[in-house]
Amino acid sequence: MADPRRRVPRTDALLAHPRLAAAERVLGRGLVKAAVVAAQDRARAGEISPEQVAEQAIAALPVAATTLRPVVNATGVLVHTNLGRAPLSRAALDAVVTAGRGTDVEFDLATGRRARRGRGALAALAEAVPAAGAVHVVNNNAAALLLAALALAPGKEIVISRGELVEIGDGFRIPELLESTGARLREVGTTNRTSLRDYSAALGPDTGFVLKVHPSNFRVTGFTAEVPVRELATLGVPLVADIGSGLLAPHPVLPDEPDATTALRDGADLVTASGDKLLGGPQAGLLLGSADLVEKLRRHPAARALRVDKLTLAALEATVRGPEPPVARALAADVADLRRRAEALAARMPGATVESCRAAVGGGGAPGVELPSVAVSLPRSWAEPLRTGSPSVVGRVERGRCLLDLRTVDPDEDELLVAAVRACTS
Repeated sequence: MADPRRRVPRTDALLAHPRLAAAERVLGRGLVKAAVVAAQDRARAGEISPEQVAEQAIAALPVAATTLRPVVNATGVLVHTNLGRAPLSRAALDAVVTAGRGTDVEFDLATGRRARRGRGALAALAEAVPAAGAVHVVNNNAAALLLAALALAPGKEIVISRGELVEIGDGFRIPELLESTGARLREVGTTNRTSLRDYSAALGPDTGFVLKVHPSNFRVTGFTAEVPVRELATLGVPLVADIGSGLLAPHPVLPDEPDATTALRDGADLVTASGDKLLGGPQAGLLLGSADLVEKLRRHPAARALRVDKLTLAALEATVRGPEPPVARALAADVADLRRRAEALAARMPGATVESCRAAVGGGGAPGVELPSVAVSLPRSWAEPLRTGSPSVVGRVERGRCLLDLRTVDPDEDELLVAAVRACTS
């Protein structure tokens, strides 16, 4: 009897298959060929027939030329670090697509000459925070602090409260970040209490600047004391305020979260913040402050290594100028509206009920703040198939149930939730 392996289609013939050839134009030859070879190997091993090779290769193709998968965030954590922090607005996503082609990011179309890089994004930030004399953008908030230390405290001391020696995630710590620049830390006060006198006593000819760090991912309660920006501004040395979470102005839902406008008006010479947290934009480090300090940072040699690309600049400008980003909408969501959505969705999902719950800001912002929310409640056993399905839906398991918290689910994603849940019962 003839060996069936001889009937396995040749690679070149399979790559010429209309659907595989079309996929190659989207995914690239490498991914398509890998799917073809894997299907051929299955046929040679007798797992599938030679006639099924093309079909199996097509079925195994990824949906995109990236391993990143889209996720519906139903965790109730608005800025979920492991899910990429802030989801971008439609305007920001469109801006990224535009920036993916040739753009005038560093070119003046009117004069035909070189122009300042990212001038649109910088102008948008300056308009949003008029208290800032100048603005600059680097690739994240840690980079912003790094650049501040390199430019303002080379070989000098940075005065910081012991209660603000923060670990920012994944084992990275602000003290180690700053010391890597060659600056020395002058710790003052205690873990729970620091006074203005502590700062004042530490100042001297070696002082580069005073650093005020907002402990945005933890809270210390009880017998505590810290020195506000407006008092630190009276010390007569440069004051850098790391507000962390990226609010540009006060927010009514988060009255205790520091913002750039208030910090600058209270006397901070420089404010650093993240672009991908409460601002709701792409990963970026924002530097806002006095014109001379910002220009000093912008001209430092390390600024080139820390600069952002055109995709980030485009998304940042669209976030600041455009409609409310998803994080802002989630913060302002009305609980009654969430309940109406939950009831309508639960009515279309087998085994679903509606539960009141609490959401969180997340992403190292507003620690301890809980936001009233409403969730669709499902059997706990559905958490894994929802998470591993397509689209992936990530909820949270609480009190023996799988909760899909609607505060973090955009209404445009409601139909995806219904389809994902129904798939669990099919």
